[in-house]
Amino acid sequence: MAREAQVSRRVLTVPNVISLGRLALVPVFAVLITRGDDVWALAVLAVSGISDWLDGVIARRFDQVSRLGQLLDPAADRLFILVTLVALAWRDVVPLWLVVVLVGRDLLLACLLVPLARHGYGPLPVHFAGKAGTFALLYAFPLLFLAEMSGPVGTIASALGWAFAWWGIGLYWFAALLYLAQARTLLRPDRVTA
Repeated sequence: MAREAQVSRRVLTVPNVISLGRLALVPVFAVLITRGDDVWALAVLAVSGISDWLDGVIARRFDQVSRLGQLLDPAADRLFILVTLVALAWRDVVPLWLVVVLVGRDLLLACLLVPLARHGYGPLPVHFAGKAGTFALLYAFPLLFLAEMSGPVGTIASALGWAFAWWGIGLYWFAALLYLAQARTLLRPDRVTA
């Protein structure tokens, strides 16, 4: 049986530094994509996806799971996904409906934070489905960006990018349903008044 990682209150950990670095890359990506520096924007997007995976691996492998990291990592993911979606939609790389579907999910879950906080609960723990959905989306975006190229690279990138996007959308919303069910259980009248 795998042992559960201990959650510390440490602030300065390698995974937290990686997550902060990913947050710092958000405005860099936005500037690059709006200026048309596509190669550099794609590189930043790829580094962001890799760093998302890397901080989790390091946190678990070296017992550096922290409360700050549990808040910082998903926040960095959400912000990067939002900025990437808006930038790619602005460039007509992805359709507007994709922005609405993904941002709508995050807004729905953000609405849960108020009643949870009112009853003394913090943000819900991240589910594997949510992590997998985020992972798929962070792979989809660079591929959809590459799909703008003509020829076989663009064709293959388009097929792979949309496959990752659809898996990401499905997993993202499946995780949202899990969060809603978890919040419903926590906020049941018999549990709240106990």
